[in-house]
Amino acid sequence: MRSSLTLVGTLWAFLSLVTAVASSTSYFLPYWLFGSQLGKPVSFSTFRRCNYPVRGEGHSLIMVEECGRYASFSAIPSLAWQMCTVVTGAGCALLLLVALAAVLGCCMEELISRMTGRCMGAAQFVGGLLISSGCALYPLGWNSPEIMQTCGNVSNQFRLGTCRLGWAYYCAGGGAAAAMLICTWLSCFAGRNPKPVMLAESIMRNTNSYTMELDHCLKP
Repeated sequence: MRSSLTLVGTLWAFLSLVTAVASSTSYFLPYWLFGSQLGKPVSFSTFRRCNYPVRGEGHSLIMVEECGRYASFSAIPSLAWQMCTVVTGAGCALLLLVALAAVLGCCMEELISRMTGRCMGAAQFVGGLLISSGCALYPLGWNSPEIMQTCGNVSNQFRLGTCRLGWAYYCAGGGAAAAMLICTWLSCFAGRNPKPVMLAESIMRNTNSYTMELDHCLKP
């Protein structure tokens, strides 16, 4: 079983898989932002949250200590976080798609050529750019009432208050940066150039096919 990738291409496939998994895992985990409410730790991502208040007996607030996603897209606390959810999700999907194709290229011959690898690198750049845009949009939602309650009522756009950024936020951003800078560059040298013999055989087959069709058309 021969690979369609060069040695650099194998490294590119491995890094593509690592960056895609890192960014996608961080996207789904609710550890982008850490704060506290009613004396309990609270954490958020763009569309998920851990620990939230509910009305108990006597209309008092109690904290439910569990993680989950918001009930609907419109329930996400701010428009900026809604946009961040869509943009980051699209970027992660694109990186995963390219990573899957790159891994298949390690096992299948003639799957990824030099030009195909460069096109896949361009797709990785776009995917990383989308995730980076999502990370840039995320602080715009820190002024929503739900986040302010968790961050000491002093948070604002690009100001955390008593909250702090979580490791998943940095992991998503780091994966996006690695995909844009390292993977995109390595993809330029990932695919093998087509063999001259195989290229000549392909040209001969196409020429013979065109000749036979032309002869068929010219026959009375």
